[in-house]
Amino acid sequence: MPPTRNLVLVIFLALSLFSASCDGGSLLQTETSCHRRRHHHRHRCHHRKHHKGGHRHHNHLKGRKQPHQKVLSVDDFGAKGDGTTDDSEAFLRAWNKFCNSRGSMLVIPNRRTYMLSPTHFSGPCYPNLKLRLYGTIKAYGNKNDYKNDRHRWLKFSDLKNFMVDGGGVIDGNGQQWWKESCKVQKSEAVTFQNGTNISVKDLLFKNSPKMHLVFLESESIRASNIVIQAPGDSPNTDGIHISHTTDVEITNSVIATGDDCISIVNESKNVRVSRIVCGPGHGISIGSLGKNYDLEEHVTNIIVDTVVFKGTTNGVRIKTWQGGNGYARNILFDNIVMHNVTNPIIIDQFYCDNPKDNYGNVLPCPEKVEAVGVSNVVYRNIRGTSARELAIRFECSKTVPCKGILLENVNLIGEDKGVVKAECSNVKYANIGHVFPSCGG
Repeated sequence: MPPTRNLVLVIFLALSLFSASCDGGSLLQTETSCHRRRHHHRHRCHHRKHHKGGHRHHNHLKGRKQPHQKVLSVDDFGAKGDGTTDDSEAFLRAWNKFCNSRGSMLVIPNRRTYMLSPTHFSGPCYPNLKLRLYGTIKAYGNKNDYKNDRHRWLKFSDLKNFMVDGGGVIDGNGQQWWKESCKVQKSEAVTFQNGTNISVKDLLFKNSPKMHLVFLESESIRASNIVIQAPGDSPNTDGIHISHTTDVEITNSVIATGDDCISIVNESKNVRVSRIVCGPGHGISIGSLGKNYDLEEHVTNIIVDTVVFKGTTNGVRIKTWQGGNGYARNILFDNIVMHNVTNPIIIDQFYCDNPKDNYGNVLPCPEKVEAVGVSNVVYRNIRGTSARELAIRFECSKTVPCKGILLENVNLIGEDKGVVKAECSNVKYANIGHVFPSCGG
């Protein structure tokens, strides 16, 4: 049975383990309108309406096999799938035929393992193509195969109305790369660049050398029913990474890695993340932003709704570099459950590569005047346990303070049932309903 066939059921069961939101309702009963609290949060209502309309573009990707659809198999182009042979050239031959065949489907058969070196599947192609992965695609472990492109293993570029599904496995085979220094360039497993109306669903990604699934310079993206797996100590193995991409929906997925489950960075907007189980890993991050001091970086209109964090380093995090420029704003974290999370809620405007002294001791970063602005952030219906006493930390800049921060129905306790606290500096905030711990004491 394909590994992801029963994924939706698994996700719902996992979410149900931590159901019952702060107001007594089920986490699975996600609010779909905002009329109940319109008088409190007008900007949030506008944000949700904008987002709801922004995803209608995915409808065309749904549907049954079209009449007279041409079905191709990679085996027809010489792929062996024996777990030993490099099938990259056979895949490229199949891709070239597939790309130029109107309304076609390319099948990667079940019960076979196809070894691939770094491969670029480029467009433009005919629109409305489907890649159906039933078997396993696995990266060659030979580092010499990556000497021409250390950044990406499988790259899909310049595609429109493109779907990948099938219940198969994409194995980045990254174990040997994890031993290298974080400064050594490692490849992302799967990257979609310059794509429009892309759907990725019903797949298992695992053990990428670096990030597992990247959306770059794209628009109208849907990722659903995905499992992403890597050991908790595997460095830089983000689950899903979004950069310079607009109108994104990520839903019904389980992500367990050694870094961010989902990271949303520069020039990304209109992103909705919902029904996710995250952990282990570093949580869901907005940023980091502002590392390149010469450029303004922006993230806006983000919804993170109905997420369970299990044993993660962070829960919901916004991180920006000192000295950076730009903003992160109009962000909603709603219906969140924390289970033994080290930093459940955090805004850090002082993110940096900490310098070290001559003895290797980590030193604090020198404070800079410039900062990336953080504003209009709502934390609503968040409950659960913190692994340490400090459960909420808003560490904001003196010159560019965080503003428009709202906490509504937040209840965090210690994993050992102990009392937790909040630390807040240079932040303009408001509380609605029960909020604990609170910046006010």
